[in-house]
Amino acid sequence: MDPSPNVKTVGVVGAGTMGHGIAHLLLRFGYSVILLDVSSELLSLAEGKISSGLARDVHKGRLAAEQKEQALWRLKMTLDAEHLAPSDFVIEAVTENFEAKATVFRSLEPVIRAKRPEVIFASNTSSISITKLAATTTRPAQFIGMHFFNPVPVIKLVEIVPGLQTAPATIATAEALAKSLDKTPLRVNDFPGFVSNRVLMPMINEAIYAVMEGIAEPQAVDGVMKLGMNHPMGPLELADFIGLDVCLHIMKVLYDGFHDSKYRPCPLLEKMVNAGWLGRKSGRGFYDYSQAGAQPGKA
Repeated sequence: MDPSPNVKTVGVVGAGTMGHGIAHLLLRFGYSVILLDVSSELLSLAEGKISSGLARDVHKGRLAAEQKEQALWRLKMTLDAEHLAPSDFVIEAVTENFEAKATVFRSLEPVIRAKRPEVIFASNTSSISITKLAATTTRPAQFIGMHFFNPVPVIKLVEIVPGLQTAPATIATAEALAKSLDKTPLRVNDFPGFVSNRVLMPMINEAIYAVMEGIAEPQAVDGVMKLGMNHPMGPLELADFIGLDVCLHIMKVLYDGFHDSKYRPCPLLEKMVNAGWLGRKSGRGFYDYSQAGAQPGKA
């Protein structure tokens, strides 16, 4: 699909897993991307992963070889927020923390919106209130949630989350952008966890309770859900993939947002995060990933 007519250049803030995945996708579909982070090392790693992802696109016939090179020419990386000024649309993809995200948007206000008030700010948050984030900016009508899923180039869904003051034109532009990326945008209301994590995280949390209470070992819990419910990945393996720290943060957002004990984070989840067992990214979670090419097994 052709790029959204109102958006040519997209600023992406955060070069981590979600940020470089979003940048890769935008480049594949013809957008220019300005990728911002605070670390040259992270930007360098992101550039390598984006290049590898585009090479896979060529191998699978999604891009011609010359299109890959053109895509990489459209990628600019920077440590300076001032360089985001040419962006028509900005997607924030930093850590899942309200203050970190609010700081990003406050810093972008004088750089972009003071000169171009029509530019839309979008957050890739998976659980934080869009209305609350929008209130940290001067133009909440031009603020929206766009929750992409990992791995970004593969998963078709984008949750589109308007805040209380989001303008209809902002919603339309965000949905058009998602469709131009061959995604399916589904509009959901601004409640803690939206739909995806309000349903998914309590299931993961309950699976952790099953392990803590000795009902079954992690392999058995995951096996029940894969073989019995036809899930492609068990809830504990998925938690390791997402990051146990991220799962804990989202459960706390749900618990604080609803004040309902059914969203209370499992004590075992908190204990594992305190131990630094965060899943794949730390080498250990419910399974051991410390060996190169290791398959999930008991930690």
